[in-house]
Amino acid sequence: MLLAIDLQSETPIYTQIAQQIIEGIAKGELIPGEGLPSVRALAVDLGVNLHTVNKAYHLLKQDGYVQINRKQGVIIEPDAMPIADEQFKKNLLERLRPLIAEAIARGMEMNQFEELVGTSFNELLPNGR
Repeated sequence: MLLAIDLQSETPIYTQIAQQIIEGIAKGELIPGEGLPSVRALAVDLGVNLHTVNKAYHLLKQDGYVQINRKQGVIIEPDAMPIADEQFKKNLLERLRPLIAEAIARGMEMNQFEELVGTSFNELLPNGR
């Protein structure tokens, strides 16, 4: 899986890294138990500070997507991905509300928004189902 960092984006680099790894998991490109590059190796590959990669990895660990082990390094959670529990749904809604509000303010209809969400959702399913 290749990561593409946008240095001009308003989204912090560590967030871009974490989001793209989660996307790789969603698409089935990264499988449970698979190792990720070391902090140092990924930082060199992306041309970013190693603390930035470290922060991304710790964010992923905190959210239950990876395990960090001294011997094995960083691996995709081998046991089970975090579930979409009520707390996750609440947090997701908090992140969606500003996007929905912006879409409404720009005159987008609900069916147009739903179509965008549906298309994106399907693109991220493993094998593009």
